[in-house]
Amino acid sequence: MWCIPPEQNTSFVAQMEQVLQVYARPHDPQHPVVCMDEQPKQLIRETRGPITTASGEQRIDHEYIREGVCNVWMFTEPLGGWRDVRVSDRRTAIDWAHQVQMLVDDPRYADTLRITLVCDNLNTHKLASLYEAFIPAQALRIANRIELIHTPKHGSWLNIAECELSVLTRQCLSRRIAETHTIDHKARAWSAARNTAPAGVDWQFTTDKARNKLKRLYPKIVE
Repeated sequence: MWCIPPEQNTSFVAQMEQVLQVYARPHDPQHPVVCMDEQPKQLIRETRGPITTASGEQRIDHEYIREGVCNVWMFTEPLGGWRDVRVSDRRTAIDWAHQVQMLVDDPRYADTLRITLVCDNLNTHKLASLYEAFIPAQALRIANRIELIHTPKHGSWLNIAECELSVLTRQCLSRRIAETHTIDHKARAWSAARNTAPAGVDWQFTTDKARNKLKRLYPKIVE
């Protein structure tokens, strides 16, 4: 269960309501709302292949070999029924900057005025990371194309991309996989199939519900 120190309540509430107001916006192709999240995926190699029993069941040996870790990036446009999954070896500030650059330059958003990008408050998720990866003119071009919205500390559950990552993990990446390229191939196939569906997001948590369910976090105004 998550817990927020009393002195951080006001900041949490302000950032939470900002995120919820963004989610309440009507769908606007010129100003799309895109959520991003990332998670590490451990690379695991089997020491021996599974054995099929006479009844048709597969027996898998508990022993395995660790092959390192890769990073899975999720970008999803909830109201557009679109998501894009990419896999990289690392998750540095420069890696994040290159992921954002690919989002901005994606043909899907070629004619948009600005992309509202919702992400958690990891220290690499900031506009300054763009200047670590690109020359100033390029960094400014990308920064001018996005409106960066952070979920509050202890509030990453407000990020819809986290929900999509959970679906990806359950449906596609729950087994042992040893190679980064295999994870990348499977994740891209999963996102393509889900985009074709298309699978949307029915977000139910609104500002009014937050003020009711989380009213203990709101300051009491004494008149």
